[in-house]
Amino acid sequence: MDCRVVVEAAVPVYDVSTPDEAVRIAISKTGDMLNPDLNYVEISMGERTSPSGEQLEPAFIVADEALVALELEMTVFNVEREEHASRIARKEIGQRLENIPLEVLEVEVLESDDENETEEADSNDEAGESAERTEDDDDDDDVLPEFDDLLE
Repeated sequence: MDCRVVVEAAVPVYDVSTPDEAVRIAISKTGDMLNPDLNYVEISMGERTSPSGEQLEPAFIVADEALVALELEMTVFNVEREEHASRIARKEIGQRLENIPLEVLEVEVLESDDENETEEADSNDEAGESAERTEDDDDDDDVLPEFDDLLE
């Protein structure tokens, strides 16, 4: 089973004056920490809401320092269950983002056509075996005359 995992990160940014500047710097800083090892992780602005449901900026600025909410999205392959996928995502991202708190927001199971993949794999295996047999037959023709020449 494959899963898409979305993790929220609280990234601190220093010497900023506007929320837009804080978000740009936080995305750049996070990208630098994740790349080149995790260049497949998508980074986007997080969403914040007040307790009353009001939409807030993704960056909270106080005294030229900001805490920016970012969402990091990655796909985890060959997991047994959703909990396993979330643990893998947190571990992989958390190892590169030291001292940045992470929280799993969403785990979505990706649809896969297991039956179609199995049928395609079986047909590819059969085609590969027949091709190997043909190649082996050709190789036998090439090897035998040389062997006969050695005997003479």
